Amino acid sequence: MTHEEESSSICKKSWIYDVFLSFRGEDTRYGFTGNLYNALHQRGIYTFIDHEKLKRGEEISPTLLNSIKKSRVSIVVFSKNYADSGWCLDELVHIMECKSQGQWIHPVFYNIDPSDIRHQKGDVGEALAVHEKKPGMDRERMNRWRWAMRELANLSGSHFKFGYEYEFIEKIIKDVSRNIDRDLLYIADHPVGLKSRIEKVISLMEIEAEYDVKMVGLYGLGGIGKTTLARALYNQISDQFECKTFLSNVRETSTKEGLIHLQKKLLADTLGDKDITLRDVKEGMERIQHGLYQKKVLIVLDDVDQLEQLELLVGGSDGFGKGSTIVVTTRDMHLLIAHDINIRYEINALDHEDAIELFCWSAFKKDKPNEGYEEISERAVQYGSNLPLALKIIGSDLIGKGMANWKSTLQKYERVPNKDIQNILRISYDNLDDNEKQIFLDIACFFKGMALEACKRVLKGFGFHPDSGIHVLQDKSLVILKEDNTIWLHNIVEEMGREIVRQESPKDPGKRSRLWFYEDVLQVLKENSETEKIEGIMLNLPEEAKVDWSGEGFEKMKKLRLLVIDNAYFSKGPKHLPNSLRVLDWKYYPSPSLPVNFDPAKLVIVNLPHSPDLTLNVPLKNKLDYKSYISLITPKVQFEKCEHLIFMDLSHCTSLRNVPDLSGVPNLVELYLDHCTNLESIHRSVGWLTKLVKLSAKGCDSLKSFPSRIYLPSLESLILRKCSTLVKFPEVERKMEKIRIIDVGETGIKKLPASFSYLIGLEKLCLRKCTFLTALPNSFLLLKNLKELDMGNCPKLRKCLKMFKRFDGESISSSLSTESSLDTTQSDLVSPNDSP
Repeated sequence: MTHEEESSSICKKSWIYDVFLSFRGEDTRYGFTGNLYNALHQRGIYTFIDHEKLKRGEEISPTLLNSIKKSRVSIVVFSKNYADSGWCLDELVHIMECKSQGQWIHPVFYNIDPSDIRHQKGDVGEALAVHEKKPGMDRERMNRWRWAMRELANLSGSHFKFGYEYEFIEKIIKDVSRNIDRDLLYIADHPVGLKSRIEKVISLMEIEAEYDVKMVGLYGLGGIGKTTLARALYNQISDQFECKTFLSNVRETSTKEGLIHLQKKLLADTLGDKDITLRDVKEGMERIQHGLYQKKVLIVLDDVDQLEQLELLVGGSDGFGKGSTIVVTTRDMHLLIAHDINIRYEINALDHEDAIELFCWSAFKKDKPNEGYEEISERAVQYGSNLPLALKIIGSDLIGKGMANWKSTLQKYERVPNKDIQNILRISYDNLDDNEKQIFLDIACFFKGMALEACKRVLKGFGFHPDSGIHVLQDKSLVILKEDNTIWLHNIVEEMGREIVRQESPKDPGKRSRLWFYEDVLQVLKENSETEKIEGIMLNLPEEAKVDWSGEGFEKMKKLRLLVIDNAYFSKGPKHLPNSLRVLDWKYYPSPSLPVNFDPAKLVIVNLPHSPDLTLNVPLKNKLDYKSYISLITPKVQFEKCEHLIFMDLSHCTSLRNVPDLSGVPNLVELYLDHCTNLESIHRSVGWLTKLVKLSAKGCDSLKSFPSRIYLPSLESLILRKCSTLVKFPEVERKMEKIRIIDVGETGIKKLPASFSYLIGLEKLCLRKCTFLTALPNSFLLLKNLKELDMGNCPKLRKCLKMFKRFDGESISSSLSTESSLDTTQSDLVSPNDSP
């Protein structure tokens, strides 16, 4: 079925007939079915019956198919010989397919046991066996017949064995009349992609068939289609229940009118008690439990946001009769877990094809774009992040407008998001606590696409609690954790977060808490206006460019905790940096040093790669100041009390000659010095950083002085490849269990110390092109975990291969010719696209 057919059949309720009668003519036409048709006709129930006027061929005619689709109720009179007819079984398949589109099916088991139909035995089984032997019988057709019969047998219907037929028919008439009068809930004009979602939910419910009472949770982002799916599910399955109710807008109603109002509506819908009075919510809960204890009920609670709402409206699964189903929609998956709702279905954004179609129904009143609008329609759908609500609103806003208007409208959305969309999405944000709000805004403004662990590391540095905070944001579908373990948001959610920040001061960016739009950032830095509210800045120009400024831009930013600058060359370095900084991430940092009056005590991350002037020396205060001159050639410690600093990247800083004393940075986890081509020495304190996990200084071909002794108990990788002037590997003071990778390929190292055996966790070692290395210590035999050894282009070490025959028969995988694969790179920090 096409989406257009699905739309018209599910939602527009354009019925032609009240009832479609399906039966085996030779069994019941002139008896039971004829009497049933006459009774329906006498009650004014407009009924379709095939009086054999429709021409019968091998397939059901389009006229008959349309009659099935346009009937509000189908009555299937399944008699003893019904399954003998392939025509009847094809008809049954189409009827059962219409059930998923809101049609009510009433089976009549006329002198036949429903279990025979369900298990396809007895007369039914014999009939199917005959069909299977017919020449050219299609297996797929047989499978559809079997499926349709099982589905029919599982429905609640009428079973006639003996008694007066007129009484039996009267009962059927009452059931049909009641269901003709029932109002199907409105779903949508164009329910694109809905059918597959309904099928998935029903499939999950069938998997959990052992539960006496099914509790189903539908969760996802605001505007994703939770209510639409719940309404469609209600329409499809409601005829199976003794009593039912759909409680809309639970969150809003409970706030405005109270939970007692919802309890009264639930009792009125299910028990018919419209004049009930309740003293308090406790009495309401007792009435619900008492009145519905033995009944098979369907209750849908739409848009729940508090656990109390679940507890006082439905309680536990033991409060209802066998076969009952409770459906809950919410933005917060944690509520479902807290209430022990085990059948949970996350509603995700539409796939691309469905998103385009839904947008086009709103923008063009058809399922495809107008000619010439294909590309800009793709742009609109991308902006809407495939969210149904956003696509409908955007399409409705653009309908009937010309191309120029489309372009300007979309440009406006990208700068100032649509208010209707924002108001829906913001509900989830407003329900967050302050910690969660701050984390969400930081992610929306700065951290989309960042590795999860790197993101948590930064947020912890700000004093937030990201482990719990990000979990809550995931539960509410505000952030997504992708398969590669990066943080992601729908574009429209990202825009919502940024709009919240923009609204802090729509006209003056200097009075907002976060700046990310490069024009706003440049304006603030150049004007040096009142900027005390700014907490975070991320500047990434569309293309590399030079920025002329006075250097005074940060002087008034007393609350700045994050500064990220990429793709911009500043004319001079900053004269001030606020002492509140936690993250300093500045590619192409334009000065030899940090400002002399800057206290780096709160820094958590220092990321200053590709800064050609950086030396870490204290700048001259006066050209005639001899002590300052001495400081240029003897670096002064700038990180004396940086107890919070965990990450430092100074890669490609070609003026850097010395790494200073880092003993004041005891919690440093990662240190990168790659391709600092003039780096000559690394202070001995680096060899005693007990929290250091990664140390990389590859390509430092001037490095001569490395810590002579090391004890780095947390170290996992040490990369010194292509440090061609490094001639000595340090003595290892104690056992290092966590070390996994060491790469000293293409260095000038002449020997490895006997204490190398203390690297007991070592798994991979690269010595490629270590042409001065003539021997390996016998203590190598103690490296029990060593699995890979690369000694390519080390001719003097060939004779050492024999020593790697283990006394227990094992051998190390070694290489004399293959390329090294032992390199490691750092994880993303603040700039997701930055590479070391």
